[in-house]
Amino acid sequence: MVCKMHDFMHDLAESVAGREGSLLNSNSSTSELDENCRHLSVDFSLIPLQKGKKLRTLLKFSNKKVENMSDASWNWIVSDCRCLRVLELCDLNLFRIPGFIKKLKHLRYLDLSWNPNLFFIPKSICKMQNLQVLKVEFCYRLKRLPKKIEKLVNLTHLSCAGCWGLTHMPSGIGKLTLLQTLSLFVVDKDGAHGAAAADLSELGGLNSLRGELIIKNLGFVTNAGDKFKAANLKEKQHLQSLVLEWRGDISDDGKEDDDDEEKSLMDLEPHPNLKKLHLRGWRGNAKFPSWFSLLTNLVDIRIKGPSKFKHLPSFARLPHLQRLKISKLTELEYMEDNGPSGGQEDSESFFPSLKLLHLKECPNMKSWWRNSPIDDDKDDDKDRTASTMAFPCLSSLCIKNCPLSSMPLYPSVEDELILVNTSSRPLKRTIRMSSTVTTPSSSTSFVPFSKLKSFEAENIEELDHDMLDECLKNMTSLKRWGIGSCSWLKSLSGLLQQMTGLTSLKIKDCKELDIEGMQWEPLKNLSGLEIDNIPQLVSLPLWLQHLDQLKTLEIENCNGLRSLFPGFQHLTSLEKLRIIDCKELEFSSDGIQKFEDYTSLSHIRLESIPKCQHLPEWLQYVTNLKELHLKFFPGLTSFPDDLRCLTSLEQLHMIHISKLPDWHQIAHIPRIWVNYVQVQ
Repeated sequence: MVCKMHDFMHDLAESVAGREGSLLNSNSSTSELDENCRHLSVDFSLIPLQKGKKLRTLLKFSNKKVENMSDASWNWIVSDCRCLRVLELCDLNLFRIPGFIKKLKHLRYLDLSWNPNLFFIPKSICKMQNLQVLKVEFCYRLKRLPKKIEKLVNLTHLSCAGCWGLTHMPSGIGKLTLLQTLSLFVVDKDGAHGAAAADLSELGGLNSLRGELIIKNLGFVTNAGDKFKAANLKEKQHLQSLVLEWRGDISDDGKEDDDDEEKSLMDLEPHPNLKKLHLRGWRGNAKFPSWFSLLTNLVDIRIKGPSKFKHLPSFARLPHLQRLKISKLTELEYMEDNGPSGGQEDSESFFPSLKLLHLKECPNMKSWWRNSPIDDDKDDDKDRTASTMAFPCLSSLCIKNCPLSSMPLYPSVEDELILVNTSSRPLKRTIRMSSTVTTPSSSTSFVPFSKLKSFEAENIEELDHDMLDECLKNMTSLKRWGIGSCSWLKSLSGLLQQMTGLTSLKIKDCKELDIEGMQWEPLKNLSGLEIDNIPQLVSLPLWLQHLDQLKTLEIENCNGLRSLFPGFQHLTSLEKLRIIDCKELEFSSDGIQKFEDYTSLSHIRLESIPKCQHLPEWLQYVTNLKELHLKFFPGLTSFPDDLRCLTSLEQLHMIHISKLPDWHQIAHIPRIWVNYVQVQ
């Protein structure tokens, strides 16, 4: 995150700091350090010429990458800055931390985050007994934390979020009773690290923890009943977020371990103050723990399989729940045990705060309720005693690979509606509720979906042209639309007439769709276009000239595509071009003269174009190009004559290219990768 300060406030801050604060970088007028300086932000590729004996704070300047830190820099920090209290060494591509860092015995704050090549932290760091904050966030390859960590008796924050390479927690971590932040606790797999690894019971005394706690590898806990209770999660009243992960519990033969029956969720009861609860991969019994009803402060719930849950406890009455995500519960059959009464009182207490709902990969969930209020008669025009229960304030809904034909309606959705491989019946019932509807949270009436900004529909059962047209007529605020797997769809022209505000369009797997015959004039505000697996597309049509605001064009799996012209040469506002898996595409020299004024295009990715023998000559005229990605060109025999014209090119990626360009053509490019290896 970058925060920009107003120039006036910056000048005021510098004035107040006086000579006690300083910044040294390549643009500084001097590389000398004022002897009164206490707080320094520095470019670590520079080494101050003057000693920093009075320095209390040393921060990394800006986001400039440094290729590891030199020994001279380390020596300067440790030898000349002995009074440091705060040291920030994040994102410096560090490979190691020298053991003599222990000499910084006054240090309170040490940030080593975002150093992905850091594997270990020296145990000598445990001699820095004044240390209060140790941050190693997103050091992906970090294998372990230092042994004897219990000697850091003043440590209050151990932030290791994103350290997915950690194999265990060091024994003794439970003695750090002042800890308020412990982002991640990793259970040792199969006791591989013996007495050096902490077991789950060491969490028992850490009752000052707050923020988020992720516990990984719970499937490997032995004597689970005792250890789960000993973790004492119920007493951690300041904890806001709890993530319980069994994922990764795979046996040697590749099969999932299925012995979670003895690892009851009942013994992992959290404190009622908890606001976020995530469960991932628990394969125990199909019964949800009874303590769940006590967690009335929950705002965010995520449950991800694989698991044996056939149904879940009712979430509908949780007063503060805003986000609910359910995924990969392959045995889940329904969400609510009892069908709704449909009364006003029932409606007002039904998910009163829910704004986001995701249901993914639940192939057995055909109804929201155990006893569906909607009968199985497919004639939706008949009068029925069907429920009109609706989510009162739902703003974002995503349903993927769940055959839900009966569920609460969702007329208030405004931000995003994604429906993939599911039934059209709830959508149809929502759009036809009435000409206007009133939700319990609002006294004003509105047309369903009239405020919706983003809509994606793919492989929707029983969706036809008339129903799609009916939906889109209501969606008068739509900005982003995606349509896919509609074998009946032959033209979009009639549908697009009412979508003049559209800024993004994605078309996928519509085998009969004729794009070349479409009328694109209504899409004058379109800035992003994605075309995926449209066999009828042979060339980019001239109609694209009407898309004078188009900035991103992505074409994928269009095996009938042979040419980008005549439409491509008119896309003069284009900034990003991505073409992948187009088997018949060949680049011609047509329209080269048009590219001399092609000043916006900055990113190009070309991938898996087997018939291409020559990269397009117009490439050398795209003089503002910054990134070029070329991947899987088995037949490539030549490059454009003069790539040296691409003076703005900063990155070149070439992967599985049959012929590489001559080095003198690309030597000016600062960063070059060949087959994922950086060569410059």
